[in-house]
Amino acid sequence: MRYEKVLAGTFLSRPNRFIALVDLEVRRETVHVKNTGRCRELLVPGARVYLSRQDAPGRKTKYDLIAVEKGGLLINMDSQAPNAVAGELLPRLFPGARLFPERPYGSSRFDYYLETGSLRGFVEVKGVTLERDGLALFPDAPTIRGTRHLQELQRAREEGYAAYILFLIQMRGPRAFTPNDATDPAFGRALRQAAGAGVGVLCRDCLVTPDTIVPGDPVPVFLDVP
Repeated sequence: MRYEKVLAGTFLSRPNRFIALVDLEVRRETVHVKNTGRCRELLVPGARVYLSRQDAPGRKTKYDLIAVEKGGLLINMDSQAPNAVAGELLPRLFPGARLFPERPYGSSRFDYYLETGSLRGFVEVKGVTLERDGLALFPDAPTIRGTRHLQELQRAREEGYAAYILFLIQMRGPRAFTPNDATDPAFGRALRQAAGAGVGVLCRDCLVTPDTIVPGDPVPVFLDVP
């Protein structure tokens, strides 16, 4: 996935979850934040951020905030990027599969439905932007919707479908992934229960530059209760 017309700036503040104020040296610009999560560890005053210019008519802002530097890490924080990256990755994981985005099941709409000669299944994709001490964590805020997705994946598995949750870490290098039990214990319980029922838990990091994000390497998943 590639972004166009990217430039760097300095994060100043976030008046609400949809916009941020960024210093572009020659001026201050109000930009659209492509992630409505808390991102408190990322969007701190003085952080170097990357913007993609958008020239669509009728927009209230000229730029999307797509990435941020945290220490030595460059983190993509575009919440739409994981589905696009998954579209590149899944054909490698399931050679020959036909992919159908946004397929409803039960009370959920999973990101992908896949079919091969012998396989019918669902894949739900979650983007991960939270990292602490080399561990990638999800979620960064309580997510009732995420827990429901896991419960629906488990039900699909029990009804004979293949079912997977794919965590795409929007950065390079975390040594492992684990559910963020301190923030959302219900999600952690649901993930462990779903995995125990046969839902596949997949995790990859990403190669991130200011203007690209592409699939990276497998990352170990730790589901043991801390």
